[in-house]
Amino acid sequence: MSVLLRCEGITKRYTNVVALDNLDLTVESGKIIGLLGPNGSGKTTLIKLINGLLQANSGSITVCGNKPGVESKKVVSYLPDNNFLNSWMTVEQIVNMFADFYEDFRKDLAYEMLSRLAIEPTCKLKTLSKGNKEKVSLILVMSRNARLYVLDEPIAGVDPATRDYIISTIINNYNPEASVIISTHLISDIEEVLDEVIFIKQGRLVLQKSVDEIREENGKSVDALFREVFKW
Repeated sequence: MSVLLRCEGITKRYTNVVALDNLDLTVESGKIIGLLGPNGSGKTTLIKLINGLLQANSGSITVCGNKPGVESKKVVSYLPDNNFLNSWMTVEQIVNMFADFYEDFRKDLAYEMLSRLAIEPTCKLKTLSKGNKEKVSLILVMSRNARLYVLDEPIAGVDPATRDYIISTIINNYNPEASVIISTHLISDIEEVLDEVIFIKQGRLVLQKSVDEIREENGKSVDALFREVFKW
């Protein structure tokens, strides 16, 4: 396995608030990883740093050996925690935009997944339900043949059926030589698909272990350990 993501001594401050505090971690290929922590722990800040949307005050981040920027964006597929698509566009227009923008975009896969969900490409995004909008966003992100998929709260605020579809889409459509980082509060819903977890608290790394190690060493689920560590 190769190292896809390396964070060394990452510190990020917003005025007087320290969002990340000397954070070190690595992510290897071929894994689905849960990025877990309570609100305000620094998860979204880390994700934005990985995607070059913020600059760290100190430390370094590399993705496949490159600092966040033009080259890293060629290998990172990012799903933000808010809707990022233009509602006036049709699904087909959005698919074509992604195909034009990303060389690794698999247009045939995107249409295959849309067909399975009976989402008409000619529909404007604004006419779709919240759940279907979430599905379209995820389909676009997972249709790239990326090395690192970074998903910020992909299953928040959707119904259980949509949640199940999103999880199955993630595990069935990512490049097996890649890795997926999923930030979420709904640990019990994704625990069965995780290979590894990263716990962050107040901007610091608390734990990074495989799910199997957690179960063997602690005799409890990831969800139970999370509640214990963060006093839930």
